[in-house]
Amino acid sequence: MAMRFLLIASSLLAIAAAGNFDQEFDIIWGDGRAKVLESGQLLTLTLDKASGSGFQSKKEYLFGKIDMQIKLVPGNSAGTVTAYYLSSQGPTHDEIDFEFLGNVSGDPYTLHTNVFAQGKGNREMQFKLWFDPTADFHTYTILWNPSHIIFMVDRIPIRDFKNLESRGVAFPKNQPMRIYSSLWNADDWATRGGLVKTDWSQAPFTASYRSFRADTVPSSSGWWSQELDTTGQEKMKWVQKNYMIYNYCSDLKRFPQGLPTECSFA
Repeated sequence: MAMRFLLIASSLLAIAAAGNFDQEFDIIWGDGRAKVLESGQLLTLTLDKASGSGFQSKKEYLFGKIDMQIKLVPGNSAGTVTAYYLSSQGPTHDEIDFEFLGNVSGDPYTLHTNVFAQGKGNREMQFKLWFDPTADFHTYTILWNPSHIIFMVDRIPIRDFKNLESRGVAFPKNQPMRIYSSLWNADDWATRGGLVKTDWSQAPFTASYRSFRADTVPSSSGWWSQELDTTGQEKMKWVQKNYMIYNYCSDLKRFPQGLPTECSFA
């Protein structure tokens, strides 16, 4: 009982501290273009022609349920990328990616996801969103436990990368990862393969962050053993049927020798 109380108490303390960017994150580049505002409750990243900006978490995480509310660059954001991801370091690093690829005014963003395990990625899935991600904040979640990596948008699952180590597929499970985010110029590839360039007359570009929360105590909630129930699977199928625009598991031209092993178990 005492141990259970301590675990619950530590979880509540972690939740109470969540959301304060001064306490939880370091600004790592941008020369003043990243700002923490509202007593640590809001963080903004800015991109201009000279530089973008970025931040990283002070802590490393080995599994957890990570929430961040983000409001993306509005208007003509073509050429810009807002990246929000977990990553370890080194040539055999693990990584779990959300990347938001900008577009010309009125066109939808592309949400790009990827998973790296032991330095190997090439597991891209891309989506259009069913709302305007620049009009308000929306919650982007990475749920990472020993069996699943589940990407969620406003609590709706869009992708489930399963642990298939028994089938010879590497899975991130041993390397602690930090949270990173950056806003940068990638007009050589980001929008329509680099055909649409950044319009610097629209700069500075700004993305905003709030309501960060990292639940990393295994017994504090069900995330440690969470998997998609029938309702979650149906929601993910709905998203993938209506809003997915690229799935590496369907790209036969890219993998002429055969699709990756995990594609058989998707």
